[in-house]
Amino acid sequence: MLQSKIMTGYRASMCSIYLMESLLPNYVDAYWETGLSTVARMYLALRMDNLDEMLRLLQAYLRTIPQCDNTNYEGHYQQLLYVIFSLMGRYVDVEVRTANGRVDMVMNSGKALCLFELKLNKSAEAAMNQINLKDYPARFALTNLPIIKIGINFDTATHTIEDWKIER
Repeated sequence: MLQSKIMTGYRASMCSIYLMESLLPNYVDAYWETGLSTVARMYLALRMDNLDEMLRLLQAYLRTIPQCDNTNYEGHYQQLLYVIFSLMGRYVDVEVRTANGRVDMVMNSGKALCLFELKLNKSAEAAMNQINLKDYPARFALTNLPIIKIGINFDTATHTIEDWKIER
């Protein structure tokens, strides 16, 4: 019985991997040349490990979202990023516990493990300082993946990314 459940979960997992690795790239690649899809361009920038371009596109995309009440808290932006990156087929986890605190978001880009620290109305530098001060990368040292630290500051006046800093 347990083996059956494991195999069923394995098949579902393999199907999900097939869909994300085979179908999604073909779908979004079709829009790359015509420039019709910002999400397609974000996905391709992420796939090509061009995080600056991906964040620039994400910044522009977030500017198109209509203003909502009660969005002036860090968790709102954390949820937005979770949904966007998950829809791109990336493994994402939030509030990941470490020995010294919690990483706001961890994403497997397919090539590296990205550790995100998010700030609201502060600075990307403040976010990066927290990653370094609390030594968040130590929690993931045994993954055998390169670690990329990403500090992002959101501005509540513009409801988008104000600035970011990336350290490899």
